[in-house]
Amino acid sequence: MGLGRRLGVGALAVGLLLASETTALAGNGPAYKDSRRPVKVRVADLMSRMSLDDKLGQMMQAERLGVKSPEDVTTGRLGSLLSGGSSQPTPNTPVSWADMYDSFQKAALATPLGIPLIYGVDAVHGHNGLYGATVFPHNIGLGATRDPRLVEKIGRATAEEVSGTGIDWDFAPCLCVARNDRWGRTYESFGEVPQLATEMTSIITGLQGTRLDRPGSVLATAKHYVGDGGTTGGVNEGNTEISEQELRAIHLPPFKAAVQRGVGSVMISYSSWNGVKMHAGSYLINDVLKKELGFSGIVVSDYNGVDKIDGKSGFTPEEVEASINAGIDMVMVPFEWQKFIDTLRTLVRDGRVPMSRIDDANKRILTKKFELGLFEHPLTDRRFLGTIGSEQHRDLARQAVRESQVLLKNEGGVLPLAKRHEKIFVAGKSADDIGNQSGGWTVGWQGTSGPVIPGTTILQGIESKSSAVTYAKDGTGIDGSYDVAVAVIGETPYAEGKGDRPQGMGLDETDLATLRKLKDSGVPTVAVLVSGRPLDIGAQLPDWAGLVESWLPGSEGQGVADVLFGDYNPTGKLPVTWMRSADQQPINVGDGKPALFPFGFGLRYPHRPW
Repeated sequence: MGLGRRLGVGALAVGLLLASETTALAGNGPAYKDSRRPVKVRVADLMSRMSLDDKLGQMMQAERLGVKSPEDVTTGRLGSLLSGGSSQPTPNTPVSWADMYDSFQKAALATPLGIPLIYGVDAVHGHNGLYGATVFPHNIGLGATRDPRLVEKIGRATAEEVSGTGIDWDFAPCLCVARNDRWGRTYESFGEVPQLATEMTSIITGLQGTRLDRPGSVLATAKHYVGDGGTTGGVNEGNTEISEQELRAIHLPPFKAAVQRGVGSVMISYSSWNGVKMHAGSYLINDVLKKELGFSGIVVSDYNGVDKIDGKSGFTPEEVEASINAGIDMVMVPFEWQKFIDTLRTLVRDGRVPMSRIDDANKRILTKKFELGLFEHPLTDRRFLGTIGSEQHRDLARQAVRESQVLLKNEGGVLPLAKRHEKIFVAGKSADDIGNQSGGWTVGWQGTSGPVIPGTTILQGIESKSSAVTYAKDGTGIDGSYDVAVAVIGETPYAEGKGDRPQGMGLDETDLATLRKLKDSGVPTVAVLVSGRPLDIGAQLPDWAGLVESWLPGSEGQGVADVLFGDYNPTGKLPVTWMRSADQQPINVGDGKPALFPFGFGLRYPHRPW
């Protein structure tokens, strides 16, 4: 009966009719499919209908390359898929991603209960696995901006581009506090003090929006819990040998802030704390994260993280038992997910993993799926396809690049460069290499040198400012007729593991050879460092009139040129302490070690009309 037909009925009668109508409508199907019901009611109703196999499937996150076809999702009742750092569809276009997502999602909806998938990617500086996406500076550069509002906007832009390809879950931000720059993930850290990472949890608000079910919102992930930036020697996946007091003072605060912001998931670290692998660390997960901090979202393992507990290849029943009982809710098992399900089923039936633990994990997972609105809108929201690599997002990235530049030396006012009446020579392996300036996690896990993504190189940015620019990658052809030389040098792309530098941290021979040519010419040199961390440049620094740390700026190299030419006064501040030499590592603010440049250092241009 419609309201228009009830105009003559008293208010009480109308209320009774509406209530009975609502009850009748709700009774037409399961309560979990009724979006008007509270999430708690929907979760409880759905779980009451689920078999053990349904529940175990929800706890699995497989690599998309680890399923033979979408039908595997249906038969395995998988709760989640991911695309790892080098797992992109062919062709690597936004529409291919969206079509791929929808095909997997339809397979999930074909299960008896129709529980939708949640699909994750490592969008750690933009939707970096997608060709054509906006690639923002890596976190260390964002830490240099000291601008949480900007970082929140980056989170929102990233969420829109990720949503445009269907993906619901971003394995970001990394809230590690990097305490040793030898670590290959230093660039994933906002800085060496907990305050920086805590402030930059604003990116979570950008990613998740005001509500998870609003268009363009994705689930964020605080990672890697906890202490991964404090390992002895800066060894990736190593051992953090510190007291609980220091762990709580340095490494825990950003996660506490993330939980307070309502972060939807927390990823566990590969590393150990005093010899205990975090993936088996019940105290820090169950007692500290879930109980003390009150985290109610999904605790997810890292990629094959359970398999690493005993240090041997191939997960064992003991590793599965330890990890699930330690509080891990969803397990990233890229390829052997069926074996994991079978192992966990046996552990549950043998009483080694209590059913209450399985139910707790499912409650957390399903709550987020309902909050994301996946049951109502399971397929890609293609309205956001147009945001991918949009001019608005690239302008935002360019702003982030500008704000991240740190001016470390400016002898004789060599900077800013003059747009006219100044002859400029540009050299260096990273001047015209967008792959180098984007770093790892860029259309591939470890990243690649070369023209891997569209965008603007630093050289192109410089050339857009001045017509008096000559470029030679290795410095060949420079002579005394030039007013200034700009050497764009530093690191080539890397990610975890390969990026660790246990030995030297200096420039490579290619850079040193280029620098010698520039020095021999007698032309004042400005070094622009493209790197994921401070480098050991104490021996070369006296040769340079100027030094700018550009970090890993991403797709918008024009932002570097904006600062070099003085269109933007440098405001970046060091988020880490810059060593005098590599043998000082670890070096951090407050430890009394003399620095080449202290934490928070950053020059500005004087006497300019900004």
